[in-house]
Amino acid sequence: MAAVRYQVVEKDGQEIVQEIHKVVVHHFSMGDVEDPDLYAAEPMWKWQESDQGKFVMENAVDQPEWHRHIDHTSYGYKYAITAELESKKLSEFYLRWGKHGNNQTR
Repeated sequence: MAAVRYQVVEKDGQEIVQEIHKVVVHHFSMGDVEDPDLYAAEPMWKWQESDQGKFVMENAVDQPEWHRHIDHTSYGYKYAITAELESKKLSEFYLRWGKHGNNQTR
């Protein structure tokens, strides 16, 4: 998932246009459990406390969001964390952790 929007911000007395990208910054799977959101809290917290998670939390335009989807192939759930990052910060994210955030330490 990737969406792009633009916003005008004032910097050093000049208006500049920032390119903002909404991307999936982390994803994981969860088995079939009674309360998946309760069980998903631990991996989300661990990610948020990782170098990658701290980078996203500090540089996201707005608060990142998490989304839960049913995984019909495993009868479980897939979770995705999305965030909006300015294009320069998104480039840094990709250089440090790869396009899908797969280069992270788990």
